Amino acid sequence: MNEFNFGSGPIQASVEEIVLAAQCGKPVSGLTHGFYRYPARFSPVFVRAAIEAFSKRGDWVVDPFAGGGTTLVEALASGRNALGIDISSLAAFICEAKTLVLSDRDIGAFQRWMVLLPSTVNMRAPTFRFESYAKAGYYRNLEGYAFWRFRKAIEQCMASVQRLRCKGAQTLARCVVLRTAQWALDARKVRPSIPRFRMELRWLAESMLEAALVLRGQIEGSRNIPQPKVAFLNRDTAEAETEDLVREVCPPKLIITSPPYPGIHVLYHRWQVDGRREAPAPFWITGKLDGAGSSYYTMGDRHYPKLRTYFESLKASFQSIARMAGPETTIVQMIAFSEVEWQLPQYLEVMESCGLREELPWNINTGDGRLWRDVPNRKWHAQQKSRSPGAKEVVLVHRIK
Repeated sequence: MNEFNFGSGPIQASVEEIVLAAQCGKPVSGLTHGFYRYPARFSPVFVRAAIEAFSKRGDWVVDPFAGGGTTLVEALASGRNALGIDISSLAAFICEAKTLVLSDRDIGAFQRWMVLLPSTVNMRAPTFRFESYAKAGYYRNLEGYAFWRFRKAIEQCMASVQRLRCKGAQTLARCVVLRTAQWALDARKVRPSIPRFRMELRWLAESMLEAALVLRGQIEGSRNIPQPKVAFLNRDTAEAETEDLVREVCPPKLIITSPPYPGIHVLYHRWQVDGRREAPAPFWITGKLDGAGSSYYTMGDRHYPKLRTYFESLKASFQSIARMAGPETTIVQMIAFSEVEWQLPQYLEVMESCGLREELPWNINTGDGRLWRDVPNRKWHAQQKSRSPGAKEVVLVHRIK
C-alpha cells in the first residue's frame, strides 16, 4: 500500500484510502449531517479520511470556511478539537446546532416539547408574528396567500421554541423547525399540505434527537483523552489570525476547508420559493440577521471581469490562513471551478503568493496528478450542464514554504 509523509512530521496516510474517500458519491448522511441541507456540502467521508490521515486524537482541526459544519462534526466524532470560522450568521447557527452535546436536562426539555408538536401547528389557533423581522423584510416572498399557512405554522412552532428554558433544547428545537421549513419551501415545485408538514416536523424532531445522542455517545466514548472542544468565530476569515481564540489553538495539525467556488452561483443564505424568488426566512427562524447579498458570502461578484474581487478576497483570506499554519500543518481544500482552464492556474497563483507550496502525493493518472471527484447532485449544480468543468471538484493539498 502506498504511503506518503508530509514534511518531517510523524503523520502518514494511505493514498488509496484518501482517494477512495474523495471519490465516494454517497449522499451526505450520518451523525448530525442531516440537520440542514447546506449548499455545496463537504463530503463527510472525505473529511473523516483527511482528519484521520493528518491529525491525531487531541489535535486541533480548523475549518476557515466552516459553512454547514461538516468538518466540526467529523473532528469531534474523531476525538479532535475543532475551530470553525465563517462570515455567515446562518452558518454559525447550523454549526452550533450540529455540534451540540446535549445535557440530560436538555434531552428532557426537548422530549416534552416534541410530545406537544401535534397540537402546536393548528390553523384555527392564534399565532405570534415576529414583527421586528417582518418589518426588516425577513418575511419577504412568504407574505402572499400561497404561503400564509406555512408562515403561520412556522410562527406557531417558533413561539413554542421560545418557551423552552434549556439553551441546548431550544437550539435543537429551532433547528428542527428550520429543517422542516426548508423541506417544505426551498426549491419545491409542489408544496406539501399542512398535515404532511406536521408529520415531517415530528419525524424530524425524533430523528434529529437520535442523531444528536449518537454524536454525544461518540464524543463521550473517548475515555482515554479529554472530551474534545469546539469553538466558532462568526467573522470574515481575512485577519482572523489576530483573534485571541485563533492564537490559542494555532498552529493546528490540519486546516481543511471548502472555500466558495469561483464563478459558481450558490445561495448560501436564502431559500428559493416559487421559482427564483429568494426568501430570507432562515434568518428569522434561527434568530439571526443577514449580512448582505450573495457576493457577501461568495467572496465577490461572479459577474466581475476575471473574478477580480473574488481572487482579491481569496488572497486576503489565505494570507491569514497561511499565518495560522505552522511547519507541521497540512492544508487540504476541496474546490470546483466554473471555468477550470484559467481559474485553477490563477487559484494556484494566489496560493503561491500567500507562501503555500502545493503537494501532489496521489500517484494517480489524471493528467495533472491531482485528485478530482465527480460532484454529486446538488441544488447549485442542478442548473449546470453535467459535463461542464463545474461538475468536478479537485482536492488541493498545501503546506507553508
